Amino acid sequence: MKQRRGMFYRGDRLADSERGGSARVRGNVIIIRFKTAVVKGKINNVLKEELSNKSYNPEEVPFMTRKIAEAIKTQVKECAFERYKLVVQVVIGEQRGEGVKMAARCFWDADTDNFAQDVYMNDSLFCVAAAFGCYYY
Repeated sequence: MKQRRGMFYRGDRLADSERGGSARVRGNVIIIRFKTAVVKGKINNVLKEELSNKSYNPEEVPFMTRKIAEAIKTQVKECAFERYKLVVQVVIGEQRGEGVKMAARCFWDADTDNFAQDVYMNDSLFCVAAAFGCYYY
């Protein structure tokens, strides 16, 4: 195992145990991974900020979803995940006591790509927000 610039290498791959699984090496390039916990915290903060004291109004929902998606995208871009393409999906619905199931399927590189999601609920609405980070080679 060699150490270069504070990073540990084992052959051509970064030793995940030494770096907490947060980076990979492809050729001579170190790829910083999309950190799910950090992004989930950003999503949670945006949802609380935008939706606290709000009630469900079907006329406002399209504008709220766009505003929340843009705010999440802006917050995640501040994390400086270089070379990542971001996709943010926000769904807002009325809270009626019914069950809702959501799913997403993606074709991606499991070594670099990842996602984070969070759910916000109050008495009149629910919101599910997901941010997908796909590394651009």
